[in-house]
Amino acid sequence: MEQRVSVITLGVTDLAGMKDFYIQKLGWKPVAENKDIVFFKMNGFLFSLFDRKALAIGSGVSDSGTGFRSFTIAYNVNTKQEVDSLFKELKEKQVKILKEPEMTSFGGYFFYFADVEENVLEVAYNPYVLLDDDGNAVSHKSIDHL
Repeated sequence: MEQRVSVITLGVTDLAGMKDFYIQKLGWKPVAENKDIVFFKMNGFLFSLFDRKALAIGSGVSDSGTGFRSFTIAYNVNTKQEVDSLFKELKEKQVKILKEPEMTSFGGYFFYFADVEENVLEVAYNPYVLLDDDGNAVSHKSIDHL
């Protein structure tokens, strides 16, 4: 696995309030958003805000206690086959798998795993996240229709 991060997602309890903070207080501009999630383009990666409980459920962990810390680190790839290849590689290395690969309602494909301190990481194919040749997230397609 290359040393890079594509998307950092922060689980929040008040999406509207958090969105307002990042836009109004920090001057950030969303590159894509809908009622469930907001994406901000950073320097080579995307930062997103998403409901904490939904993020925990999607990751296959509890949103209470030490099992979930309100964020995931995503490693995005360009194909579903790359997701499967990395899943096999990490499983062979006995990495703790939290959730096996699965399709999303919007055409994505992902799985979750944990590091040794139980931080949640994701390997994902997302047809709306645009990657350059080096795997850097360069933008996010509109998700208004989702």
